[in-house]
Amino acid sequence: MAITIARHAGFCMGVRRAVAQTLEAAKTGKKIVTFGELAHNPQVIKALEEKGICAVHNVEDARGKTAIIRSHGVAPDVTRQLEEIADSVIDLTCPFVVRLHQVVANYSQDGSPVILIGQKDHPEVIGTIGYAQGEVYTVNSAEEVSSLPRLDRALAVSQTTFPHERWEKILPLLEEKVNQLTVQDTICTATVLRQTEARKLAASVDAMLVVGGKTSANTRKLYETCKSICERTLMVECAADIPPSFANIHSESIGITAGASTPDWSLKEVVSLMTDKEQLDQISTEEAEKNSFMADLEATLVRIRPGQTVTGKVVQITEDEVCVNIGYKADGLIKREDLVTQDVQLDDEIEVEVVKVNDGEGNVLLSQRNILNKKAFAELVEKHEKGEYVEGTGKEVVKGGLICTVNGIRAFVPASQLSGRYVEKIGEFVGKDLKLKIIELDEQKKRIVCSRRAVVREENAARKEEAWGKLAEGATVTGTVRRLTDFGAFVDLGGVDGLIHVTDLSWAHVKHPSEVVAPDQEVEVKILSLDRERERIQLGLKQLQPKPWDNATEKYAEGSVVTGKVVRITTFGAFVALEPGIDGLVHISQCAATRINKVEDAVNVGDEVQVKVLAIDPEAKRISLSIRALLEPEVAPVEEEEVVPTLDNSEEAVAVDIEAVGAALEAEAQASEEE
Repeated sequence: MAITIARHAGFCMGVRRAVAQTLEAAKTGKKIVTFGELAHNPQVIKALEEKGICAVHNVEDARGKTAIIRSHGVAPDVTRQLEEIADSVIDLTCPFVVRLHQVVANYSQDGSPVILIGQKDHPEVIGTIGYAQGEVYTVNSAEEVSSLPRLDRALAVSQTTFPHERWEKILPLLEEKVNQLTVQDTICTATVLRQTEARKLAASVDAMLVVGGKTSANTRKLYETCKSICERTLMVECAADIPPSFANIHSESIGITAGASTPDWSLKEVVSLMTDKEQLDQISTEEAEKNSFMADLEATLVRIRPGQTVTGKVVQITEDEVCVNIGYKADGLIKREDLVTQDVQLDDEIEVEVVKVNDGEGNVLLSQRNILNKKAFAELVEKHEKGEYVEGTGKEVVKGGLICTVNGIRAFVPASQLSGRYVEKIGEFVGKDLKLKIIELDEQKKRIVCSRRAVVREENAARKEEAWGKLAEGATVTGTVRRLTDFGAFVDLGGVDGLIHVTDLSWAHVKHPSEVVAPDQEVEVKILSLDRERERIQLGLKQLQPKPWDNATEKYAEGSVVTGKVVRITTFGAFVALEPGIDGLVHISQCAATRINKVEDAVNVGDEVQVKVLAIDPEAKRISLSIRALLEPEVAPVEEEEVVPTLDNSEEAVAVDIEAVGAALEAEAQASEEE
């Protein structure tokens, strides 16, 4: 019978940390209570009670005692109540749960709803709900999504121990219920790793044992995962729960895993029992009894040696040192002075070097200083050789420039290389993430000089190249007005600028571009010409508008009455704007019903007047208008046999020189075009 023990089985980092620090607190001799059971495992609870540590479920029961907040966490109001009545409070909330609380609190601070995927009566879920400022909906399965109301926006998060495959099935259903769904995967990475490993193990063995408390949701989900793959899966709290006939010791393979709240001794007990079954078939009972469980367990753990490079996970942080789980039977310790990443957080994965396997007290001594620097610098050398960009963060202003950290290594950015323009306040870049290019690198001195200006220029050049490739003469494109000048408007076409000359803004006369467009306005324009060598693009706005004179004959037919505005006055008449681009002339003789000496005696600039169209010439772009025709009654046509009365001597006839008026109109039109 072959036995395989899952590497990530038993106490997770959060529970291990909570139990260890609770036992440490008990050494003070003070009365210790945990708010709720520290772990969903009867053996753990019994062991704690034997040390005088009991669980309470009411805040009042913690009065005058040291209260432990378990890894599941509690709502903010519960923490405040405990701080008011307890002698002291030790918050041992799992870092993954703390992150979940922060995500919910930040998103819902304006009252936005939260959808929490998990078991609604689980302590972690109950505590998380307390951090929400708006409505919270709990969903534990895909079927429960149908009961949710239709929401405009919401945040989707998960209980940290929720099965990842179920999370992925629920998300698409939530997207159908919520118009704007924000998703934050808050499932603990250790949970995902544990479930993934258990799934693979269950698929490769004949039977599975899942060790853990029956009230543990974490263990129950682990059991359900294994059961769905391996039919012969059994969940037990201890070795005594394993039926004698569970496995065939001659042929079967057994896989063993444990929930996150399962203590090491429970797992050892089960493994010892199954190991003894295998050994009894091969060696004597006496030899089996002498065989240590630790020897069997160590076979599943990594082997280490001084100078070896390993990857581990941060499981505990103190003021002087950091504890790292490297998969060995003992965790490794890094002194602060040997730690490069001083801002390391719980559950961070870091690469370390083994200094000593045993420091005399059973601890593994680790160091990070040299290994990270060597690896990071080697990566930068490679990026420099390939001409790739690097990511840096501004740290401090020094003489002549800015100090940045790139992959944890100091780099210098000269002031002249910070931007394409002169930078007056270098301090504005402190704390900002910067995309940089290494322009100088000295491997011996470990000196790096970077440039942000080079990145900006190259990216701008790339955008220009891409933009030019999309442009074609005669095409219609959309752009954004960036700046105005007296002679036109510059439009950003997505990396390159084009110019709309003032004469191409409108069919009407435009004195300044601001009369038609404004900065940041989005406009649709036509590409009139492209000059790639000189990088000039001529654009037109009026070319996408109908020409005013194209249908002027239909709109201003002879005899029709229209309304316009007096825009200019000359000695021989008044020009009336009928629409942008079309002006008509009311000759001085047509301005009033009686003779006038000057046009201003009848109309002034800005007056809105009603006129009659006397004649229109679209080719010459001329319209003759009359105000007088609307002031005088129409005269009945004279019969041929009637005698036309002559003018009385008191009336003065006014002769109109048609050629002179035409010449004046021609001069006025020419002057208008020159303007």
